[in-house]
Amino acid sequence: MRMVLSVLLALICLESTAHAEVASYYGKEHAGRRTASGERFNPGAMTAAHRTLRFGTKVRVTNTRNGRSVVVRINDRGPFVKGRSIDLSSGAARVIGMGGAAQVKLTVIR
Repeated sequence: MRMVLSVLLALICLESTAHAEVASYYGKEHAGRRTASGERFNPGAMTAAHRTLRFGTKVRVTNTRNGRSVVVRINDRGPFVKGRSIDLSSGAARVIGMGGAAQVKLTVIR
């Protein structure tokens, strides 16, 4: 019984893990191109690229400078710049007040 409870608790903790990361964004220059998931990139959509999270995963991205957050859906792979963890669409970056790269907290929702 303890083993089952331990496993359930571990799964619950993994479900909503939060990490401090560096985010960047990409925008209009990629509009209409196919993402790694096969859909066309829309700079105004609330989407993002991540190296390892499954396509369709929802992630709350919070700008640590101003506390603003947005929920994005992972639909692409990247970023491919060392030290960065997530690439937001320009629409999502605008919502959280990002200018260039920014310190963010990532919380996996599902």
